[in-house]
Amino acid sequence: MKKQRFTTVRVLMAAMVAMMMTACAQQKTEVTLQVKTQAGVVEGFAEDGIKKFLGVPFAAAPVGDLRWKAPQPVEAWEGVREAKAFGNDPMQPSIFGDMNFRGAGRSEDCLYLNIWTPANYTDEALPILIYFNGGGLMAGSGSEPRYDGTAIAQLGVIGVTANYREGVFGFFAHPELTAESSYKGSGNYGFLDQVAAIQWVKDNIAAFGGDPNRINIVGESAGSFSTSLLMCSPLSKGNLAGVMGSSGAEVLPYGAVAQADADAAGVKLLESRGLNSLAEARALSADSLQKLIPPQGMANVVLDGYFMKESADDVFKKGEQAQVPLLVGWNSQEGSPAGALRGVEPTLANYKKAMTATFGDMTDEIFNAYGLLTDADLFSIKSLNLAGDLFTGFPTWKWADYHAKTSKQPVYRYKYMHPRPQVSAKMGNRVGALAGGVREMTEEEKKAQAEHPKFPAGAVHSADIEYAMGTLATNEFYDWQPEDYAISKLFLTYYANFCKYGNPNGEGLPQWTPINGQEVAPVMYIDVESAEKADAAMENAYRTLEKFYLSQQK
Repeated sequence: MKKQRFTTVRVLMAAMVAMMMTACAQQKTEVTLQVKTQAGVVEGFAEDGIKKFLGVPFAAAPVGDLRWKAPQPVEAWEGVREAKAFGNDPMQPSIFGDMNFRGAGRSEDCLYLNIWTPANYTDEALPILIYFNGGGLMAGSGSEPRYDGTAIAQLGVIGVTANYREGVFGFFAHPELTAESSYKGSGNYGFLDQVAAIQWVKDNIAAFGGDPNRINIVGESAGSFSTSLLMCSPLSKGNLAGVMGSSGAEVLPYGAVAQADADAAGVKLLESRGLNSLAEARALSADSLQKLIPPQGMANVVLDGYFMKESADDVFKKGEQAQVPLLVGWNSQEGSPAGALRGVEPTLANYKKAMTATFGDMTDEIFNAYGLLTDADLFSIKSLNLAGDLFTGFPTWKWADYHAKTSKQPVYRYKYMHPRPQVSAKMGNRVGALAGGVREMTEEEKKAQAEHPKFPAGAVHSADIEYAMGTLATNEFYDWQPEDYAISKLFLTYYANFCKYGNPNGEGLPQWTPINGQEVAPVMYIDVESAEKADAAMENAYRTLEKFYLSQQK
């Protein structure tokens, strides 16, 4: 009898366990093509095995009274909102003519983001990668094909791109704007858009199968400058699990601008365009305002007491930045001596003469540190190292150097070496352009090519984007080869692993060591044969350039 009762109890317990398991399974929430966000339901579409939600508003349209204001919460909507096409691209002139957009048009109403998710259920809690576009804070969009999130989503990471206001719409300060804002600051609207996008992801991504505590951000050029700041801003640093940057950081030698100085510059700018008041500027249409005040160049972050209370350098020195893993790098040909030589004969003497205006009494010391000792050195990678470091290499190095010293989190550094392949034959007599497309070769370039030896070829600024995001096929200008796709697979996998584990390493990949605590830092050189290398001479060159920049602050 006892045995029978025991058997009966076991059967009942097994039945209860089965019922509980069934109930749990039934409670799992599926990620369908309709997802409920805090503002309403969006409907996306499936393609390439990925669910895609495009043109999702993350803030109210910054138009009318909201021009030159911090982003406001998006208004809720009734019913289902289609998210099957990219929203408007930010207002911008065609500065980089080879940028390729997929948005509906260009408009102030541009605060939209895009989501690529591989999740089937909300409880998968996948990591997220938000990409902020480059373009000098003057141009660019999350709709650009090179930032597409399909490939990284196929590796188990939710891809997100987000627009932010560019040019005068995103980076304009004025004393009246400062006075009327709740935080008594102005000028950082584009950066605040990025903060709002991160916060939207934090608040909503769980419904798309993401983990709101695993948000990683990345950017290239202006996007990289942005991620270095977002890592320091009190508004965003607490929402980050990992940060990556490619070719740029808002640290030494780049600096922040005091609010009063930014305000004064804004008044002067309006006056130079015949505008006597902020009201006159606000009354202009977006097109008229852009024609009157086209982007003047890369904007500096303003110390507005809100987005940034002090410079990123000061934040990093004190170790008050986001204490998260960091992965940064830059390309082998971020710059070229040709820019400084301006058509004169490329000799070491002429290059030194051109750079003396910059380096003064430290010219010889810096040239020696970079190994530029003979005319032949001018036509080696040594000259590209110096030219590139003066643009984006050094500040990116300094960003990594700071974080390695004032955090206990791993810092991974790379240098991307592989030049793009030849321009496709169908493009004719053209050369690669800065933003990733092609342009006609200038007469000066043709002449220089004929008269002088060629400078070495490397990976130019922005060349890494399609490789890192697995989007080579979206750029039809180049004759991509199997080796290009192999490099892209490696680079993309490093990105995905970093998002998943805070560490780019994985089975079958070249080992990548953090630079922390290393006197001579190991650097991953990404190329056909990728491998890490420690280069004492280059570390000395960075320290020498650092010495120069610090001397200029005294």
